[in-house]
Amino acid sequence: MPSLRIGLLSSSSSQTVTKECDYSKGKWVRRASSSSSSVNGLFYGEECRFLDSGFRCHKHGRKDSGYLDWRWQPHGCDLPRFNASDLLERSRNGRIVFVGDSIGRNQWESLMCMLSQAIPNKSEIYEVNGNPITKHKGFLSMRFPRENLTVEYHRSPFLVVIGRPPDKSPKEIKTTVRVDEFNWQSKRWVGSDVLVFNSGHWWNEDKTVLTGCYFEEGRKVNKTMGVMEAFGKSLKTWKSWVLEKLDPDKSYVFFRSYSPVHYRNGTWNTGGLCDAEIEPETDKRKLEPDASHNEYIYKVIEEMRYRHSKVKFLNITYLTEFRKDGHISRYREQGTSVDVPQDCSHWCLPGVPDTWNEILYAQLLSMNYRTK
Repeated sequence: MPSLRIGLLSSSSSQTVTKECDYSKGKWVRRASSSSSSVNGLFYGEECRFLDSGFRCHKHGRKDSGYLDWRWQPHGCDLPRFNASDLLERSRNGRIVFVGDSIGRNQWESLMCMLSQAIPNKSEIYEVNGNPITKHKGFLSMRFPRENLTVEYHRSPFLVVIGRPPDKSPKEIKTTVRVDEFNWQSKRWVGSDVLVFNSGHWWNEDKTVLTGCYFEEGRKVNKTMGVMEAFGKSLKTWKSWVLEKLDPDKSYVFFRSYSPVHYRNGTWNTGGLCDAEIEPETDKRKLEPDASHNEYIYKVIEEMRYRHSKVKFLNITYLTEFRKDGHISRYREQGTSVDVPQDCSHWCLPGVPDTWNEILYAQLLSMNYRTK
């Protein structure tokens, strides 16, 4: 079973990143064939017990493993080797929290597997409420007892409240997204040391107005409000929450950019496919333009810089746009109907989200992150 190399160094060899680097621009290069035998390398594979079954592509029939043979090389600098022991030590007595949709869960499970490589007895890591790893749970918190650290996932695809419409609303309005009301579970996130937010995949017409879900502001439904206008308003609500509720001296806040999809010959619900892809895209002319969501995210983060300097844009869109080969595609978990569309949104693990976490680690190093 192919595995991905994760650097594991002693905590005494903590790394520092001194110069500013734009990790979002670069190219994918093949890993050196000897890297898998490096004495500084450890592996995580699909046997990692923190992986949802649906992300284990080899288990469900994928035969090729070339999608694991690539590493991201930024232009003009190097990504520091991911050091699980170092990140655990820096996070002692802390909380690392992921909030967002199921792509955020993809990234959370990746980080869980990467961090667990530094723990000799992985069975000591446990879910605080005794819940099993299952994609149907909206909240999971994994504790690393030696470090007194929890690494958490909170499901919130819109980040703001979604609920019943106001009384006497027209019957075509089945639910509403309240763009000016932040998620009610957010009180759980206050006091976290690292927060990684994501949103975007549910902000489209297919998952909102075409299903009878409209946008609400000031307790009034606005049927003319477009999806991207509503997304922008929701980000302003997120911004207000961050500035009001989070301690800028303690909390390191990231908003991850949009994770590209790679449906070919159709969309997700019209027979789009990606199972023929076994290598990254090499022709830049075939890349999709940057997702419009990112412009909104970047703008709101820029507005926050002077009041909360530890808020960062985790930009993974361009590097991920190349990786048409890394999706689950048709290798879905057993029992899935043959009529279910291919999944060209989520990612096989190990896989592309591991690189997102390498960049997350690099950005934390650049800010001299350590829990207080």
